[in-house]
Parts: sequence; structure tokens; C-alpha cells
Amino acid sequence: MTPDTNILFITADQWRGDCLGAAGHPVVRTPNLDGLARGGVSFRRHFAQAAPCGPSRAALYTGMYLMNHRSVLNGTPLDGRHDNVALLARRLGYEPALFGYTDTSIDPRTCAPGDPRLFRYEGVLPGFDPVCHLPEGEPRAWLEWMRAGGIEVPDDWRSFVDRPAPGSRWRTQYDAKHSQTAFLTDRFLEWAGTQAAARRGWFAHVSFLRPHPPFLAPAPYDTMFAPESVPAPVRAASRAQEGAQHPLLGVMIDHPFLKSPDDPQEQRELQATYYGMMAEVDDQIARVLDWLDTTRQSERTLVVFTSDHGENLGDHYLLHKLGWFDQSYHVPLIVRGPGVTAGRVVDAFTEHVDVLPTICELLGTAVPLQCDGRALTPWLRGAAVDDWRADTHFEFDFRDPDSPLIEEAFGLTLEECALAVLRDDHGKYVQFSGFPVLPSIFFDLDDDPAQLRNVADEAAYATTVLGYAQRMLAWRMQHTERTLTGMKLTMHAGLVERNATRR
Repeated sequence: MTPDTNILFITADQWRGDCLGAAGHPVVRTPNLDGLARGGVSFRRHFAQAAPCGPSRAALYTGMYLMNHRSVLNGTPLDGRHDNVALLARRLGYEPALFGYTDTSIDPRTCAPGDPRLFRYEGVLPGFDPVCHLPEGEPRAWLEWMRAGGIEVPDDWRSFVDRPAPGSRWRTQYDAKHSQTAFLTDRFLEWAGTQAAARRGWFAHVSFLRPHPPFLAPAPYDTMFAPESVPAPVRAASRAQEGAQHPLLGVMIDHPFLKSPDDPQEQRELQATYYGMMAEVDDQIARVLDWLDTTRQSERTLVVFTSDHGENLGDHYLLHKLGWFDQSYHVPLIVRGPGVTAGRVVDAFTEHVDVLPTICELLGTAVPLQCDGRALTPWLRGAAVDDWRADTHFEFDFRDPDSPLIEEAFGLTLEECALAVLRDDHGKYVQFSGFPVLPSIFFDLDDDPAQLRNVADEAAYATTVLGYAQRMLAWRMQHTERTLTGMKLTMHAGLVERNATRR
């Protein structure tokens, strides 16, 4: 069967959920994503399930929480038995094409010893055809394209890509027309043109690296936003006061790779550059959306835009994505396409695990049993939803089989280096597997929306904290592995099977 609907699945790496013009950000301008939102449904409180890239993408692609897919780190293999969005699309008759990367680590049980894929974590999700594979650690196609165009890219290409232009702190050494974002867009548009000519449905995953660090932007994006205009970071009055909130946070905010700049001006410039990187991605997405309109593909194309995770950006004195603060997990989600209500804004808690079930329902196929999420189709079709979740969950695993640094620092085992979060409108509860060495956290979001005061040990909150802990335990029990649990072998009817609907 030849599919009729086109699927355009766009991710932009490390994009905070508050950084959209349509979301009311005071500085960021994203007119093209704002237009996409006006034509579809925007989910304003959408959360990723994990950080960093690999674990989060595994949840997005499989519809499974971290505690179930267990690809806990960049480099942790994704179990080969799990279904995913590309395999599902292929079963429906698509030939899913990848532009960019998926950060998927191959299951070593599915390949021979010495297979080259065992020496890198930036593999391709099974089911995708890597039309233009651009792993962060080796974007060979982009580098070769620049060299073919007369740009002198040294063998030590990172000295060219990851360092600013002479005389600048934040500008790239290449022009905007030569950026990786522009290159990837060019490759997609070339491919999409051939698909449109073939008059058949297509499935493309366009996975942009930016605004992932290094924090560098090509001109004019490097100076598009004035550093003086950026909002002040959300943080305690001092680094020491912030770090006193929890022993692990005290370690993280002083780590050379994770700590935000000490100089306030440098911090402002970093934020402005991050916003400029977003503006560049937004402009390239405009080229894609314009092509859909020009070729009259828009009315038959389902567009899904999201990010794998967020960015702390100096909030709580942290950079990058980790820990338990919303900035690392709150991401945008916009869906536009055939039958999707235009201009709807959803403020309910939605999650990455909902994306695969949504695609399944929109394509009229069964949702895999493994999925922990629920389809968002009622929201997309303009319906009222009365029984939706009232909270969200995400996890962060900070073990490292290659380095026992955290284990030795706190006297933990490998399995004790993990945390899980339950967050609703009123509170946020953080449970560490290394408890009590790493004590629990609770934020009263009604009284402390910035999440600066851990009240987990205060007597006045004892009953409240217990209630959140019990809810988290129930969540884990309800979502634990269930491949065969809905089946029963009986003497009167043989195999009986029933799968309960997710809530």
C-alpha cells in the first residue's frame, strides 16, 4: 500500500520550551514556528522524559519512559526488541528518511563483535534510511560539502567548527549560507523534490543540531539580540546558596563543563547567542514550510516540531541539560496537518511518550503495547479531554560505566546514580535511587515557582511529600514492563488477551 499522508518530523536539539515568540518570550523571535503554531496545535507544557540526547530521543522514538527503554546514557544500547517510529512507518509502506541524526546506540547483541557501530554512540535508529547522516561527532557530509565549495576546513575540523571567528567570542568562522542548519535544509529540499515528483507519501525526520552548543552563531544571528535585553537567569542570590539546596547540585554548579559564566556580561552574551541560534533554525524551517506551500504539499503533510530536551542556560548557575529543573525538560511541541485544529493552545501536561501514539492514531494504525504515553489526537481534533494526566514525569541517570567519578564522590553504586521527578501544578518531587546519601527534594511551586527552596525535610510538608512519593511509586508500578502481562492461558479458551487503555 502506498501511503497518502506525508510525515515531516522535525527536531531542533536543546530548544527550551519557553523560547518561542508564540509562547510569550520577551526576546526570542520565531515568526515561522509561530506561524506553524497558528496553523495547528501548540502544546505549551510539553516535557521530555530524559536527558541528555540519546536517552531523551529513545523515549521520543519508542514512546517509552526511561525506566522501560533503559537507554540511560549517550552510549547505552537501545534494546533491539523495542519498536520505534521508523519501523512502524516502514510497516505502513513508507521509506523513512533521516536528515541529521538520532543518537541511537546499537544493541550489541544484534551485530558481530568488532562492528564499527560498537565504537560510537551516534548510530541510526533502526528503520531509518540515512539519506544525510550528520552525527555531531563526525558531520562528514557537511564538512566535505564546505571543502568542495572552496572553504578551507582543516583536518582538525573542530578547531574550525567549535571555535569563534577571530576577533569575536560568539560568531562562527563560516557564513550562514554554509552552516550545518542550511546544509541540512538544502539536502532535505533536494530529496523532498524527488518525492513530490513521484507522487507518493513520504516520511522524513529532519533533526537539526542547533541550538545545541557550542554557543556560536553565524552573522547576522550572532548580533541579532542585544545582550542587555535578555531576561535575568533564574537562580539564588549566590552560587553557594544555590548549591546548598542539594549535595549533587553543589557538585554540578562547580563543574567546569556545567557551570554558567561568572562574568554577568558573558552570561548575557551567551543567552543572546542562544536566541540567535534559534532564529537561524527558525529561518531554515521557513524554507521547508514555504516549499510545502509552493508545491501544494501542506494539505497532505503532518508536521511535528519538537526538541529532544531543553537547556539550563545559566538558570540555577547551570549550563546544558541535566538534573531536575524544568529548563532541561520543558520543550516545545507543535503539530499541524490534515484534520488538525488550527490555532489551538493546550496547557495540559503532555510528554514525549505521547508523540508515537499520536502518529499511530493519525495514520490509522495500532499503538504498540510498549508505549507509555497516550495519543494527543483528541486535542488535535478540537475535542474536550476530561481524563488527561494532571502531572508529568521525567528521569535523569548520572551513572557512567566508563568513569566512577560520581560513585566515588558519594559512595554510591552504579544503580544508585539516578533520579526520577514527579511534577504537577503545585509541587515537584525528586526521588534519588541513592537515597538517603542523596536526599529527596520537594519544591512547593505555589510558594516557590522558581524552585529555589527544597522543603522536603520540613515538618510542615511531611504529609505532602509522602503523598507525592506514593504517587510516584504508583506511576512506576503502572508503567513497568508489561509485554505479556495482559495475556492469560486458560483451559476453556486458550490464550486470552486484553490490554488496558493508558491514563
